[in-house]
Amino acid sequence: MTITLAVDVMGGDFGASVTVPAALKIAAIAPDVCFMLVGDEAAILPFLEKIPDALRKRISIVHTSEFVTMDDKISVALRQKKRSSMRLAAEAVRDGQAQACISAGNTGALMAVSRFVLKTHPAIDRPAIMTALPTQRGHVHMLDLGANVDSEPAHLLQFARMGSLVAGALDGHASPRVALLNIGEEEIKGNDLIKQTHELLRNSGLNYIGYIEGDGIFRGEAEVVVCDGFVGNIALKSSEGVAKMIAVMIKVQIKRNWLTKIVGALAYPIWRGLKSQMDPSRYNGASLVGLNGIVIKSHGGADISSFAHALEVAMLEVRKDIPGLISRRFSETESSAASE
Repeated sequence: MTITLAVDVMGGDFGASVTVPAALKIAAIAPDVCFMLVGDEAAILPFLEKIPDALRKRISIVHTSEFVTMDDKISVALRQKKRSSMRLAAEAVRDGQAQACISAGNTGALMAVSRFVLKTHPAIDRPAIMTALPTQRGHVHMLDLGANVDSEPAHLLQFARMGSLVAGALDGHASPRVALLNIGEEEIKGNDLIKQTHELLRNSGLNYIGYIEGDGIFRGEAEVVVCDGFVGNIALKSSEGVAKMIAVMIKVQIKRNWLTKIVGALAYPIWRGLKSQMDPSRYNGASLVGLNGIVIKSHGGADISSFAHALEVAMLEVRKDIPGLISRRFSETESSAASE
């Protein structure tokens, strides 16, 4: 199976200087993957001058000088930039020219453009942003991480169902544990949204284990954690901030004096293993689940290695046919409900 990935070359903080080398890195190790590089041809071509002919044949360019900036409003991306690299990459998925779209651009604009171009399954009200986070036992899939600031219980139920399907497909879990993020594990804790969602999840047929607190996420108590986008985004950014703070504090302590430097040098294999396990680039690539197509959001400040991981996430989702899986399961649920 040949896979074609449409890359928004101009998206993110670094544009073509990151996105094109990352695409070439993956193309060099994945002979069944082709790339459609969407963006300014003048910015792309210098990176392709010295690559082997066999590799060059799997790279195509869709030229456009228009792109969505990190500061553009959603309305600008939708109405005024209809030839943007982000929009054309999403349209390539819609038109069957590519199996996935990857962008490091403006998150709000990417969600809006993708939803407008690709639409959602009739049984899904809203798409959600879902990504993997490191835990003591491996990783956990968490959603929503910012696509929907305000959600209703029915939306969170849909997120849980999509999250369970994706976790099962990507990680091979027969029955992923699903938990609802809350301020406590007791039944009386939580606002109306949480309590109503809790009741829906208890009767959903999912492997729902109940409430989970923030620290439980990283202990690996569940394979899927569900929350609304407002809470999810704060939890994500907070965890990223804490991880960076710990890394800085360790460096400061190691460099404090000659003795700490010696101890730090002796413990280098430990620090290297820890860094590898918690490396943000290993978890870059959030999926916009619920769309009629695969769209992967990379961190705007991603480097080449990190963006390459987002491309690998896209490849895996294509091979697992995530949109098709979600569509089939939600159609089955809809049919069952209609027959009752």
